[in-house]
Amino acid sequence: MKTTPLHAAHIALGAKMGEFAGYDMPLYYGEGVIKEHEWTRSHAGLFDVSHMGQMFVTGAGATAFWEHVTPSSFANIPGGRAKYSVLTNERGGTVDDLIVTRMGPEKFFAVVNAGCKDKDFPWLQSHLPSNAQMDIITDRALIALQGPESERVMRDVLGFDASLMPYMWMAEHNDLLISRLGYTGEDGFEISIPERNAEKVWNAFMAHDAVKPVGLAARDSLRLEMGYPLYGHELEEDISAVEAGLNWIIAKDHTDYIGAEVIRAHLANGTEHVRVGIRLTDKGVAREGAEIRNEVDEIIGTLSSGGYSPSTQASIGMGYIQAEYAETGHKIFVNVRGRNIAAEICALPFVSAKTKSMKKKEAA
Repeated sequence: MKTTPLHAAHIALGAKMGEFAGYDMPLYYGEGVIKEHEWTRSHAGLFDVSHMGQMFVTGAGATAFWEHVTPSSFANIPGGRAKYSVLTNERGGTVDDLIVTRMGPEKFFAVVNAGCKDKDFPWLQSHLPSNAQMDIITDRALIALQGPESERVMRDVLGFDASLMPYMWMAEHNDLLISRLGYTGEDGFEISIPERNAEKVWNAFMAHDAVKPVGLAARDSLRLEMGYPLYGHELEEDISAVEAGLNWIIAKDHTDYIGAEVIRAHLANGTEHVRVGIRLTDKGVAREGAEIRNEVDEIIGTLSSGGYSPSTQASIGMGYIQAEYAETGHKIFVNVRGRNIAAEICALPFVSAKTKSMKKKEAA
């Protein structure tokens, strides 16, 4: 099993380790998942996400490349701006979701999912034009600092003043690439660090009184509360961005990308199944794979993610259901081990985002 540059630090902290995407990763630490979740929402949680894939794309064809493999527009974004998008296949489905940041006129930094990077890198390379170069980063760690005290911690620990740095932007600080973003809905940062300095930076953060380590289990419950899709759950090769409710990443005047015809058809005609938020209104906890049923016990969909929400103290989930049942407030049932539990369709996110200078989503 593979390890990240911070593996020894997790063992020293007594983390409960487990396999994820081929890596031995911390699932949770001594205080447990709920305490870690709550600490991130109230203070600052520190996550090791070094298992994710990092890469640079440079050259005269770099912008055109990203506009070919994603449905988003990158031509007019300024240096330092980051965008969330998806890689699309010929069927309009999703190869992966990722964040792409322009670092210069024709230089981009991208982060892809850990479980997809082994397929993403060859796939991206196969679509790379001759006037662009892709460099896979193998000598940098990646950590995430998330929570309302993150800005203060960044100043105290790194001497980095982020007070004027908006959400979804990157800055270079010494040998660090600092992006103000994350997958928790809290204000926070992802920091790409040379591998040789990773443990030193991790320990410096850990010495701050506002910081505690957080494992992958709480990272998942935090993203679930925000209604953020997770590849392998809400996103798949046969699920389009439109079905997933990600219309906002699709540039309106952008048509020359892989799978564009299918996605345009989905935008024009709608889709049979759509992603929704679900809250159980009776006792129980529903997990991925649970059947969603209507009032006459017909299967109308499947839960793609589910679990207990510490912030709302309810069992919540996301799933794909027949579009006719997707209206907020619609009463449904989720079948758990043969028992139908009452539930309802609810708007996403389950809790409000607290990201810095959160603005209305711009056109992709």
